[in-house]
Amino acid sequence: MASLSRALRVAAARPRQSPTRGLGPCNLSSTSGPTAEKSVPHQRTLKEGQSTSVVAQGPSRPLPSTANVVVIGGGSLGCQTLYHLAKLGMSGAVLLERERLTSGTTWHTAGLLWQLRPSDVEVELLAHTRRVVSRELEEETGLHTGWIQNGGLFIASNRQRLDEYKRLMSLGKAYGVESHVLSPAETKTLYPLMNVDDLYGTLYVPHDGTMDPAGTCSTLARAASARGAQVIENCPVTGIRVWTDDFGVRRVAGVETQHGSIQTPCVVNCAGVWASAVGRMAGVKVPLVAMHHAYVVTERIEGIQNMPNVRDHDASVYLRLQGDALSVGGYEANPIFWEEVSDKFAFGLFDLDWEVFTQHIAGAINRVPVLEKTGIKSTVCGPESFTPDHKPLMGEAPELRGFFLGCGFNSAGMMLGGGCGQELAHWIIHGRPEKDMHGYDIRRFHHSLTDHPRWIRERSHESYAKNYSVVFPHDEPLAGRNMRRDPLHEELLGQGCVFQERHGWERPGWFHPQGPAPVLEYDYYGAYGSRTHEDYAYRRLLAEEYTFDFPPHHETIKKECLACRGAAAVFDMSYFGKFYLVGLDARKAADWLFSADVSRPPGSTVYTCMLNHRGGTESDLTVSRLAPSHQASPLAPAFEGDGYYLAVGGAVAQHNWSHITTVLQDQKFQCQLIDSSEDLGMVSIQGPASRAILQEVLDADLSNEAFPFSTHKLLRAAGHLVRAMRLSFVGELGWELHIPKVSCIPVYRAVMAAGAKHGLVNAGYRAIDSLSTEKGYRHWHADLRSDDSPLEAGLAFTCKLKSPVPFLGREALEQQRAAGLRRRLVCFTVEDKVPMFGLEAIWRNGQVVGHVRRADFGFAIDKTIAYGYIHDPSGGPVSLDFVKSGDYALERMGVTYGARAHLKSPFDPDNKRVKGTY
Repeated sequence: MASLSRALRVAAARPRQSPTRGLGPCNLSSTSGPTAEKSVPHQRTLKEGQSTSVVAQGPSRPLPSTANVVVIGGGSLGCQTLYHLAKLGMSGAVLLERERLTSGTTWHTAGLLWQLRPSDVEVELLAHTRRVVSRELEEETGLHTGWIQNGGLFIASNRQRLDEYKRLMSLGKAYGVESHVLSPAETKTLYPLMNVDDLYGTLYVPHDGTMDPAGTCSTLARAASARGAQVIENCPVTGIRVWTDDFGVRRVAGVETQHGSIQTPCVVNCAGVWASAVGRMAGVKVPLVAMHHAYVVTERIEGIQNMPNVRDHDASVYLRLQGDALSVGGYEANPIFWEEVSDKFAFGLFDLDWEVFTQHIAGAINRVPVLEKTGIKSTVCGPESFTPDHKPLMGEAPELRGFFLGCGFNSAGMMLGGGCGQELAHWIIHGRPEKDMHGYDIRRFHHSLTDHPRWIRERSHESYAKNYSVVFPHDEPLAGRNMRRDPLHEELLGQGCVFQERHGWERPGWFHPQGPAPVLEYDYYGAYGSRTHEDYAYRRLLAEEYTFDFPPHHETIKKECLACRGAAAVFDMSYFGKFYLVGLDARKAADWLFSADVSRPPGSTVYTCMLNHRGGTESDLTVSRLAPSHQASPLAPAFEGDGYYLAVGGAVAQHNWSHITTVLQDQKFQCQLIDSSEDLGMVSIQGPASRAILQEVLDADLSNEAFPFSTHKLLRAAGHLVRAMRLSFVGELGWELHIPKVSCIPVYRAVMAAGAKHGLVNAGYRAIDSLSTEKGYRHWHADLRSDDSPLEAGLAFTCKLKSPVPFLGREALEQQRAAGLRRRLVCFTVEDKVPMFGLEAIWRNGQVVGHVRRADFGFAIDKTIAYGYIHDPSGGPVSLDFVKSGDYALERMGVTYGARAHLKSPFDPDNKRVKGTY
């Protein structure tokens, strides 16, 4: 048996291939399957039978002719989804597995479960998985799933990493997850074999543990079968039947296999690495890639028994307890892509490429020195699926009704499986998940990206390579950039704009006074023989943001914010989604879709929400009523009946489009939804001087009487036709100009020329975040999500509950109002000059009552501002008196800071400024 140190020496001694130029498949991918023998410096000990498999027998049981839902894939997600469907009472649920349960990727997974992640939703999902595998399945079946609670230990080799762990600890307190920050000496006592000389500290989570893939999946299958579900192995799916209804909507009709077909209205694609192939059968795009992912299993190590699992993020390595040995694996910068995914691959493994894997060995030996002389018993290198943002792909595909995704889990399918399986089951049965799953919803991606090979490949690579990087609040991707650029992109780039990326769009982040910082072509961080960009200004500016303190650009963003408050700022918001809802049933559709009354006279603009049937908020947006027109123009389509112009946040435009489309289809409304997002630009001029500036550019009277708040008009701006709306997203007097693409640059230049003498400045979304937080305006998917109701979020004014008009979610809101709110969004200010970014624990009278969803620094009031939902620990309603009577503190990285609760915005609570009163 070779030791890890010998493996490192052998790999280092091998002659390296000269890097090829470019990034073709030859130098970063693999098309081969597993080989009979492994050309690696150790003895092969894995079972000979675990290699490629071909189904040679018929299905394990006869196929039913019909089913209410068919789950494709018998891995972690497939089994969890089937189990939760059955548990929720779904009859006629069938799982089809082409080989045997766990084949493909699940069988070789490490099975680690870490309870703390930098996402509140993921903490909840992980908690449910843990409950299922550690307690509920055993209580239900009497079978042990193989769960081992040996704890988890996160290693911090620098201050920023320890700060990240302290953030996780504070978030964990809001969910009852026990964790402890340990000193190096305390860590040594807990894990005597560990080298702690280079540590800042560690985070110990005693109730983390390890799952057994085979034990868990077999127990899930047995529990689901006991509830009436069917599990059919050795039954490859060969096709998806689709039909088109009378409204032109494609819907699932059935599943075809090598052994017959099943008629069903619902299919769940849990095929893992093979999910793209299943998607192609149905005409559904599944944006994921397959990569090799590896770990090695050591020989016996004396004294390792009962030690916690270890994640040393800075060394990009994990150490999983495996009886009296360790599994050692990690994430490298040069993973191998599996280009030609074989449909015959079941229980196979690839040869381990030691040149790729060796980068993990030095880190593992440094952390646990005994590994240097420990033998390697076996290697495990199998396929895993990875996605462009390192988050799973879930929900109903926008291309095909009844086709759901539960795939792309980035090697985390075991630990997220329970929570995601439950949410997917709710999605299928009730039309929406219980929790806010937008971050996992396939509809988060713009349709132009989901079948764009370069974007998928680059982003998936970067997400894999940075999987163990510190998650900083203002990080941005370097891969897959410049996919969608608005008409002002080059104009703003020349003025020092530092861009952010949101689902393909480049949008202004902030303006750098030292000149342009363009985003360059992705260099794969020097992997695969690519050349790393030298003197890369954008990357350098990003690196300066890698902090949990106030970033170096804090003062620059302050200037943008105070210019808006004191004079005026212009914001390029062209990346916003811009839709038209028109047609004979448009008014019926608008009444049902929008929580507010939008059926006002043409020329009116209304801020509203869209809800789901549970009363959760699917979107907040503005809706402008249009006058009918028989002639199309760049600013309005020709239509009869009623028409509305919708402006939605660009980062969630695809989500909005899909939600509206689904509702229109379900209700059979006869109307059109038209996407003009790429055809129109949008700039917003906000601040006390905005009226004076725009009065020189627009050919209309902008007085309060002539142009009231929440109205819109078609006007000429520097000779170009625009739609002007008097609105504000920052709490100032201001207008939005919606501009045909070809007119954006001349209109923008005219605005800047007119504003020069008034102190007008460019500003970006970092300023918007600060200004809107200061004013108390909500941001969807931050302090307003699909599991938050408008009543809980303080947006009752957007709901037409006083009118008799029915709307989607109304019944749920009425029930919630009658029962009393069990949680409520509260604004907090902190006197101490400390940065907060969200996930901080909220303390009330010595008890944790929630966590911060969104936070920023308010420059006008010179305070940190935070928003979070609080609950009453006794379980009662959260009244306004409950909010007002508490003594509050916010916990940031383990330190509490006194906080003041506000029932109104701390800035301009009487809304005078938006009315032009200064």
